[in-house]
Amino acid sequence: MSKDFVRTISGIQGNKSAEFLHKIHIDHILLPLICFVLFFGLVILNSASSGEIEIIYAQLIRIGLGFVLMLGIAQVPGHYFFRWAPVLYFVSISLLFLVFFFGVAAKGGQRWLDLPGLFRFQPSEIMKVTLPLMLAWYFHDKPAPPKFRDVVLAIFIMALPVSLIVVQPDLGTGILVGLSGLAIVFFAGIKWKWIAFFVLGGFLLSPLLWFSMTDYQQGRVLTLLDPQSDPLGAGWHIIQATTAIGSGGIFGKGLLMGTQSYLEFLPETKTDFIGAVLGEELGFVGLSVLMVFYGLIISRCIFMATQSGSTFGRLLSGSLVVSFFGYAFVNVAMVCGLLPIVGVPLPLVSYGGTSIISLMIGFGIIMSMRYHKAW
Repeated sequence: MSKDFVRTISGIQGNKSAEFLHKIHIDHILLPLICFVLFFGLVILNSASSGEIEIIYAQLIRIGLGFVLMLGIAQVPGHYFFRWAPVLYFVSISLLFLVFFFGVAAKGGQRWLDLPGLFRFQPSEIMKVTLPLMLAWYFHDKPAPPKFRDVVLAIFIMALPVSLIVVQPDLGTGILVGLSGLAIVFFAGIKWKWIAFFVLGGFLLSPLLWFSMTDYQQGRVLTLLDPQSDPLGAGWHIIQATTAIGSGGIFGKGLLMGTQSYLEFLPETKTDFIGAVLGEELGFVGLSVLMVFYGLIISRCIFMATQSGSTFGRLLSGSLVVSFFGYAFVNVAMVCGLLPIVGVPLPLVSYGGTSIISLMIGFGIIMSMRYHKAW
């Protein structure tokens, strides 16, 4: 009897916690999943940075800001996002243009804007949110399947920011921004014959894409096909990343015990290649745990997207879920040697402010669309 009573009280307390979170429009299942991945990421980042405490403090500040933004945005009813979507899109486009004139060059590209005395941010990361906003706004009242001219106009809406990002050059972010836009077009109910038409057209136009790429980007694609052709140059990153993951085996070498990162064979251990550090130190098991939690986050977000009370909310939430999946898939495939090396962080794990903040904003929007139904 006493055990049943304890279980009953625990259930009541759990329900009260969930009810409180729902009142402030925070999902009681998604929140702990995000917190676990962020904590897991801090553990790996501590190892990847050799215990450099300043790195951890900086990441904690960014995570804290991300939580504040997520909580605040979750309180905003969906009709405000709908009303301001075109404005936010054009502001983001303007920021991308400003990068060409006032951008800060680093790591082979000019991708950042620096606000003196405040912070540095990457406008292309903001576009991962504002492009889906714009396209969801455009398609919200269009019949399904959308007309051909609507699809073509949507492609033009996507092409401008993607082109501006790719020429920075930032192929990885350009791919993810384009993916988030294509997700909206797909969820809007585009006909399969048109999907086949655009896929075929993209295949036929791929030579133009190849010749529009810089020598640096072409080299990365060629290196993927044969890393050993330039093992001390362009192939170095892929070789060292796959070596690190392979040497980790099933259970890994243990935290702070990785040799590829500590001996500086592995590049960008805190950002793009932190997944390789994870694979070396925690092995296949560690990577699998992270992938399982990514899958749980994606599954919960998909469910929340289906519960949105408007077409705008469902399209927008679905696109943000696809964008999160794209982050995880591209980064993991990159460090495993399945995709070319592109500058895509491991979501909620890699060191960096704009990426985490844009993801937390996305989660806040998904929660808002789920719990603000009447608008």
